[in-house]
Amino acid sequence: MSPSAEAAQNLASTRPDQTSSETQTNTAATASTASNDASGRQPTSTSASAAELARTKISLLGALKTFPDFPIPGIQFIDILPLFQDHAIHTALVRALELQVLNFAAAAGSDIPFQKPDVIVGLDARGFLFGPSLALRLNAGFVPVRKQGKMPGPCVTAAYEKEYGTDYFQIQEGAIKPGQKVLVVDDIIATGGSAAAAGSLVKQLGGELMGYLFILEIPFLKGREKLDGVATVTLLETDGK
Repeated sequence: MSPSAEAAQNLASTRPDQTSSETQTNTAATASTASNDASGRQPTSTSASAAELARTKISLLGALKTFPDFPIPGIQFIDILPLFQDHAIHTALVRALELQVLNFAAAAGSDIPFQKPDVIVGLDARGFLFGPSLALRLNAGFVPVRKQGKMPGPCVTAAYEKEYGTDYFQIQEGAIKPGQKVLVVDDIIATGGSAAAAGSLVKQLGGELMGYLFILEIPFLKGREKLDGVATVTLLETDGK
């Protein structure tokens, strides 16, 4: 079995053995809480917020799907797209990401207070699925990072290495103002090259890179090592080696 397959199977093993009704009950409760918070009600306490986040993560893990031998034999592919196919699950995902940001310092193991970001930067392309929604919940702006040549006007560029060569990310000039606090988000951290390139773009524009937030992680690829010690948090953690 390949290391990727082992890591994926470990993720699948963390999913609770819930019935469909149990999952729906947890998700509905979370969606209701998210709706109340959107109307202006704040969580009653840090412990209540942590409990809500823990419940929500269980529902989200239960919604993931695993596809064996994709994209190549020996790989167990963890699909996040089901998180967006159901309204209640989608709402719970955005709420969980919001709570994770609000508790970012603790999750990252930092004693430095974490201020809410001014800008959410989402990576091409799955960072676009949830980055704008998270930005709205945090009263922040959203800025996309895209492959080279996909955006009009002047852009800043950063290179990153892929398995079979070099690729390039870009952000439009002026999209991030000097001094703005920026959080970079994507669906998964693997080797860390693309995330590091996005962080470089933020710095080129004068933004303050506060951290990285991912839904999933492949730990054995050690992508965090490329992020220069910047605070990094994964929403749904695995035991993969």
